This record gives sequence, C-alpha cells and structure tokens, in this order.
Amino acid sequence: QVDVAESGGGLAQTGGSLRLSCAASGRTESSDAMAWFRQIPRMDREFVAVINRRDGTTYYADSVKGRFTVTRDTTKPTIYLAMNNLKPEDAAVYYCAVGRFTNLYYFRGAYDYWGQGTQVTVSS
Repeated sequence: QVDVAESGGGLAQTGGSLRLSCAASGRTESSDAMAWFRQIPRMDREFVAVINRRDGTTYYADSVKGRFTVTRDTTKPTIYLAMNNLKPEDAAVYYCAVGRFTNLYYFRGAYDYWGQGTQVTVSS
C-alpha cells in the first residue's frame, strides 16, 4: 500500500506562479513513476506531467510545456511541480499519481495510487 499526499495549492494571479508538492509513503520501492494530473468539474482527469524517480526522465502535456517543471527529490519519494506563467485554464484540482513507469504514462489507468488532490485557482 502506498499513501500519496499533495500540498501547495492555492490562489495565483494570471501570469503568477505556484509550487505543488507530492509525497508518497509506504511500499514505494516498485513505483518509479510519479505524475501530476488535473481535473475540472464534469471533465476527465487529464495528464499534466510525469517523472521517472529512477533516472529523472520527464514528459509533459503540450498545454504546460515551457511553463511547468516537474522535479524529484532523489533521497525520498517526493516530487514537485513548479507552475509558472499560470493561465486561467490551469485552474483545476491537481492530483498526484504513483505507479510503475510505462509508455502509457499519460493514461490515468496506468497509476495505482492517488492523492486526494489540491485546488489551484487562477484569477484573471
């Protein structure tokens, strides 16, 4: 069992920045993928970014490339999402997901464990 906890959401202005954190605990040894997804009401949860905890490989959704950066703590199962130049369309509940790294890293079904989510609000 793996527990996942996000933190760092809040309110930012358009063009502003926020930093999210995600910490996994429990039996994380085989879970080398940690990802961020986001969801707005009545929409599917969408992929934002993923990082491979072993080698630091990252992938991003096109909508956030160049603005968001996902990094990892190499000493513990924790990742971060630095969100810059925020846009109103970035407003959502952001979820951290943990699982094995595969070519389906953008698919929510590829992840076994999820956090409760943290709200990000962007004012225009």
